[in-house]
Amino acid sequence: MTTYTVQRGDTLWALARRYNTSIAAIASANGIANPNLIITGQSLQIPGASSATSTPASGSRSYTVARGDTLSAIASRFGTSVSAIVRANGITNPNLIYPGQVFAIPSGSGGDSFTPPVSGPSNTGGINRSQALANAARNTAMSMGGYNSQGLCATGVSRSILATYGICVWGNGNQIDDNLPRDKFKQVNLSLEEALKIPGLVLTWESTSSSLGRIYGHTAITLGDGHSSASDFIENYTTNNGRTGFKVFMPI
Repeated sequence: MTTYTVQRGDTLWALARRYNTSIAAIASANGIANPNLIITGQSLQIPGASSATSTPASGSRSYTVARGDTLSAIASRFGTSVSAIVRANGITNPNLIYPGQVFAIPSGSGGDSFTPPVSGPSNTGGINRSQALANAARNTAMSMGGYNSQGLCATGVSRSILATYGICVWGNGNQIDDNLPRDKFKQVNLSLEEALKIPGLVLTWESTSSSLGRIYGHTAITLGDGHSSASDFIENYTTNNGRTGFKVFMPI
């Protein structure tokens, strides 16, 4: 059994995939009542995992992620490849890394090269706008509702855009798409499954199945982990079920 310290952005879903175990097994081993709620700094016992997963392998070195880092930049710095770092650390989303994470950096090229599916636009802070918007969305959601909706999805998205761009975007969940500045966002033709793999995309739906959602729709920002989005709360498993009029907007 391996001991793992929760990093910012971790989910039990991602940890279970990384260590080839299940969410239920981790929850049971640690007495977790709500698998959707884990806390940065929390120490978890990972059943069935090899301690080698969290320890740099022979011939590798460790590196602590700094603000603005990307896997491609880290790979270039250490003369290795993104794919080698991904394999050595069980990374499920190469576009989503956080300051403070500790990676094992393998020696050599590590074989084939890896190209992330989307390279977001950069700003002067060294972190791409897409990732910055995803980070802001997560922080906003945790400050508003955590994992429980407050019925203020458009407020959460507007606050996240304000924190990232310094601009106010008003409107309900089904109005924000018309009010996004086109010099900052462009509409893209992506499925929900594809969009959820990319951080910082703005999702909008014209209507949902709830009484308020039929009037005001819904909006959220992707976190890039393949399954969750954030608005006034974090929706761990975002689907199109009961929702219509889906659109996707990407920072430019």
